[in-house]
Amino acid sequence: MKKTLYILAVLMAGLFLTACHSSEKNYREAYEKAMERRQTGVGAEEYAKIEAERQRYTHVINGDSVRMLYVNANVAIDSTDVAHDYNVVVATFTQKINAKSYRDRLREECGLKGSYVLFGGKDRQYFVVAQGFDNSGDAAAMLRNLDKKVCLKILEPLPWILKKL
Repeated sequence: MKKTLYILAVLMAGLFLTACHSSEKNYREAYEKAMERRQTGVGAEEYAKIEAERQRYTHVINGDSVRMLYVNANVAIDSTDVAHDYNVVVATFTQKINAKSYRDRLREECGLKGSYVLFGGKDRQYFVVAQGFDNSGDAAAMLRNLDKKVCLKILEPLPWILKKL
């Protein structure tokens, strides 16, 4: 009788250990459900069009096609920083501390002492600016040579110019 109970207990323990575990398949299904909720009411083709429009080049400056967005934004962290009219954005964050940390790394590791953080826009985000300029030609030139100037990984899929309103 004890032997039977022992075998039954071992089988039950084995069943409990194998029945409840996460797998890559479970994580994949949860991710796909989350993406479906994000795209609620929008089909795959429409979503692709929206993303393409969001990242398209909008202006031609000195023969270069650049992505420029007009945003109402103000300096977010240091009041001593001066925001220029044309700003080369290399990262966006929703949290101030992340934006400040990335800005500090740009200043220390890449030597971009003129980098700063702007806050604003419809989504109320923090925009990390590698460098600001007073005219669009200089901003476009910086954007063209960004890989030579910025030593960190650029967190925007396509770096762009923020025209401050």
